[in-house]
Amino acid sequence: MKWTDTLEIAIALAEKHPHIDPKTIRFTDLHAWVMALNGFNDAPNRSNERILEAIQIAWIDEVS
Repeated sequence: MKWTDTLEIAIALAEKHPHIDPKTIRFTDLHAWVMALNGFNDAPNRSNERILEAIQIAWIDEVS
């Protein structure tokens, strides 16, 4: 997975952290959690606020 795979990342996060409300997560935590996902292989500095926000929105949609 790369930073641009927002839906795939959101699904993986929802599966790995089922008790977390994605509306309350800080971007610093989100960044770390994405980096820790199995199959994630992208540079840490390739993310930005826009990408993290897109992942968060996709995660919210996934659990809604």
